[in-house]
Amino acid sequence: MNGITGSTPLRVGLIGYGIAGSVFHAPLIAAADGLVLDTVVTSSPERQAKARAEHPGARVADAADELWSRADALDLVVVASPNRTHVPLARAALESGLPVVVDKPLAGTAAEAEDLAALAESRGLLLSVFHNRRWDSDFRTVRQLIADDALGEVRRFESRYERWRPRLKGGWRESGDPAEVGGLLYDLGSHLVDQALTLFGPVTSVYAEADARRPGAQADDDSFVALRHACGVRSHLWTSATAAQLGPRFRVIGSRAGYVKYGLDPQEADLREGLRPGGARPPEPGAAEWGVEPESAWGRLGAGESPRTGGGEPVPSLPGDYPAYYAAVATALRLGGPPPVTAAEAAATLRVLEAARRSAAEGRTVSLG
Repeated sequence: MNGITGSTPLRVGLIGYGIAGSVFHAPLIAAADGLVLDTVVTSSPERQAKARAEHPGARVADAADELWSRADALDLVVVASPNRTHVPLARAALESGLPVVVDKPLAGTAAEAEDLAALAESRGLLLSVFHNRRWDSDFRTVRQLIADDALGEVRRFESRYERWRPRLKGGWRESGDPAEVGGLLYDLGSHLVDQALTLFGPVTSVYAEADARRPGAQADDDSFVALRHACGVRSHLWTSATAAQLGPRFRVIGSRAGYVKYGLDPQEADLREGLRPGGARPPEPGAAEWGVEPESAWGRLGAGESPRTGGGEPVPSLPGDYPAYYAAVATALRLGGPPPVTAAEAAATLRVLEAARRSAAEGRTVSLG
């Protein structure tokens, strides 16, 4: 990938201003040193008004074609539109000579992701995927504990994104149309699988259960995936909108100790509340810095004790750091190095998700060569 010369801020065109665009991408782009939000693309009048109010220095466009017509004025395109549009929009950006960040999942299939990766490579352009959960506070802590050999040999990794949302909200994410690439398996499941692969590497077999449990549900809303990694670790992953009682976010079992952590990284909730990295914190005593969890949310490390009754030693959570993703993208664009998440890594996640969908449909374990 060729680097972008010059010291002026890199100009970003953002496609989509729903939850992904307005809550995650736009604030993080605006907060990143060396990036500036140049254009927001959305056809919704309400979202256009919101974008103008929240980012008054940015242009607002009705369609992505307006980005391709002024590609020379941009340095990066971010695709944060519905999943079905990720591949055609990413391809159009690359064919216009523009580096691209795509919200997860990159595509509906690993083959589509690999085709995009090949196109980006042939043109010497950056293609990255927004797997921001690698920078969650709790995941960073788990990764550090493993690196420090605090657990011994890791044998089982349990990870959950569970919610209690017993009623459907509507929209493409809950559609049963395969073209929409909806359902929790490809939504939150993308993060779960990406994190497992990041920690433990390639997978040799996949077993999954994917159910649509809520009345009227067409897409999976309660799924379980079991992975066997080539290194011998087993990962058990849950994602659900129907969990009336929430399990631990992480439970990692090693030969010498285990780590258990409840609760979610605070960054998404803060972004939804309008808080921003580097901005003023709420005027409350002891207000935390960005991404910092309170001591009451720390996980516990031990052997033979119950963390729910105070057993084990508390482990201070490393700060969550979503801003690190776009900082790394800016560095990659400037210096020509690899992006923080590669298209090849996203394709590997999609291969596991495809195997999980096949396993759930056929009621069998699927081997991956």
